Formats: sequence, structure tokens, C-alpha cells
Amino acid sequence: MKRRVSCMLMLAAALVTPQVFAQASAPVAASGVANPVDPAAVAALQKMGTYLQSLKRFSVSTELTGERVLEDGQKLQHTATAELDVDRPNKIHAVLSSARSEREIVFNGKNVTLYTPAHKYYSTVQFDGTIGALIDKLRDYYGVDFPLSDLFVWGTPEAPTDQFESAMFAGQDYIGSVLCDHYAFRQKAIDWQIWISTGANPLPRKIVITRRDDDARPQSVSILDWSVHANFKGSEFTFRPPAGAKKIEIVPVANKG
Repeated sequence: MKRRVSCMLMLAAALVTPQVFAQASAPVAASGVANPVDPAAVAALQKMGTYLQSLKRFSVSTELTGERVLEDGQKLQHTATAELDVDRPNKIHAVLSSARSEREIVFNGKNVTLYTPAHKYYSTVQFDGTIGALIDKLRDYYGVDFPLSDLFVWGTPEAPTDQFESAMFAGQDYIGSVLCDHYAFRQKAIDWQIWISTGANPLPRKIVITRRDDDARPQSVSILDWSVHANFKGSEFTFRPPAGAKKIEIVPVANKG
């Protein structure tokens, strides 16, 4: 997963606290085991990724919470949401919202448009790759991070699982009304947890990331809601400039143009 793990929670902040009811489970030792990487935990992540890659047409939304740490150590929380409509392999409509800004990204397989409703500015560039390739292009060439980008990485060769310092099963919780298996991973400068729904549809329902390279241990939380039988129309992926919208040129980041 490399640096992409942090992209999952780049917006920062959940609007509500999830109602989670922990089920009784045996305590898990964090150290002192022969192999801190449980193969079953890694296999669960791979199973989830395989299922995600099998979804061709779906909608997913997330409520996010993120922390910003002041110089004196005080933490401030911020909230944001993201909504994605996806039609693989090359159509996606994303809406990102917070109190500070709103942004839309619309990709129809031929062109990608970035739109900021507050200013009514939009930029359109040609692109004919997959959604995964688009995410890489926006990040590397234009400095634009895509919401929930890990959803398009898990289950692919680009999501290696050989970098874990530890991986373990941590019991079961309810995320809302959905029973989930809870897993915890450690790699490099982050600890992260994931709650995956049990049964035939192993979807990620909650993700928590804790930074270990900061003594304040800032944390980000994402709660995900899914519709795997989305009924949106094809016009969802065609951007039509609203009245008064102004087209501008998107400038590549330094050394990329």
C-alpha cells in the first residue's frame, strides 16, 4: 500500500461518531509472538481487495474525521465527506465536501474535469486510461489527491502486503448494523486498522490511521457506506458547465510540465 494508505483519509473528519458495539473476543498480544505478521490477517486483506476489484458499478460514500495538532500539542478535529459513483474501468464522478471547500472530479473515459463550485472554475484535460491510471496522473502530474484512492489499489499488484511489521486479527465489532472483522496493521511510520464486513461481501466499513512519526499521534477515521448495485445514469459522467462557470487551465506541478 505504500504511501497510498494515507490518501484514503486525506480529506479529514467524520460528521458523526459511529455507533460501534464491540463483541467479546480474546485479547491479542501486541508483542512477544514468534511471527508478529499473522498470515490470516494478510489473507483477509487480500480477499477484500479481490472482492473490491470484482465490483464494476458501485457507489461509495465516506464521512471522515482528521486531527490537526497545534504547536502546543492541542488537537483540532475537522470534518469532510466524499461521494463516488464508479463505472469501471474508466468512469468516475467524485464529490468532495467540507466547510472549507467543495470539489468535483468527473471522468468519462476520454476527458477528466475538475470543478470548484464556490468559484465556478473548471478545467478539462484529455485522458483515456483507467481509473487507477487517472488517480496516479492527477497525483503525480497535477498534485491532486483523489478521495478513497486505496479502493482502486487493494487487490492489485500495486498493493504489496510484504511491508507489514505486524498484522493481527483484533476481534469483531458492529459498524452501524454491519458485523465486521477487525484487523490491525503496522508499517513504517503508521499504524492502521480496518473493519471488514463478514460474509460474502467483504467490504471495508471503517479505517483508522494513526501516525507514529508525530509524538502527538494524530489520527484519521473514515466510515464508509456502500451501494454495490448502483442505479445512476450514464450522464453522471458527463460534465456540463453550470451557468456562469469559467474554464481555466490546470497547471502541472513543478518539473512535470
